Amino acid sequence: MSEMDTKKMTPTDLHVKKEEGVHVAWADGTAHVLPMRFLRKHCPCAGCQGERDILGRQLMPIVRTTYDGEITAKGAELVGNYALRIAFSDGHETGIYSFKYLRELGEMHVGNQ
Repeated sequence: MSEMDTKKMTPTDLHVKKEEGVHVAWADGTAHVLPMRFLRKHCPCAGCQGERDILGRQLMPIVRTTYDGEITAKGAELVGNYALRIAFSDGHETGIYSFKYLRELGEMHVGNQ
């Protein structure tokens, strides 16, 4: 990974605002605000995205949330030096958002606004 790629994937500031979303500033100067509902919709866990075998075949059905209430964070914690785990108000808390995935989501969210 080049120095530029490392900067792109390294958060310098990370704040979880329970009602609003995750605020991330990156070492390359970029910043993103990711709303909680958007993060919940894009949860990376196997239950939400479907577990796949080595050939890419889906082994487990994809489970989607049908929670109609406001999605907020009940809590969050860093996982090592590479990811963030969020406990959502709908009771879901198994997704581990790597910093790389948060960056991808940030770029996706900006592109869809």
